[in-house]
Amino acid sequence: MKLDFEKTDGLIPAIVQDAVSGEVLMVAFMNEIAWQATVDSGVATFWSRSREKLWIKGESSGHKLMVKEIRTDCDQDAVVLRVEAIGPGVCHEGFRSCFFRTLTNGEWVENDVRAFDPAEVYA
Repeated sequence: MKLDFEKTDGLIPAIVQDAVSGEVLMVAFMNEIAWQATVDSGVATFWSRSREKLWIKGESSGHKLMVKEIRTDCDQDAVVLRVEAIGPGVCHEGFRSCFFRTLTNGEWVENDVRAFDPAEVYA
């Protein structure tokens, strides 16, 4: 099956979800090279839009994402990676999930406790 990278200018969104709990951990983007690297290695690999290069989640923190299942949508222009997260969290701010804020009464409120100290992990 071929994913449609053309429709979205070469990048497709990749929603990363815990394979056991179903919690959404993060969203990133993949180009065709990142996609193929993920399929070949079983480790989530993405395209960094800010650094304009491939990156393997966990390459600096050690908090890798081991892919257990991959799904695509009906248009084949987005994927869901169901993963086993190795390490206490995936967020560069130290949380288990990048989705640690909830809109409450018009304000963003942190609704999780930090899982690790990012200053120690990304020294």
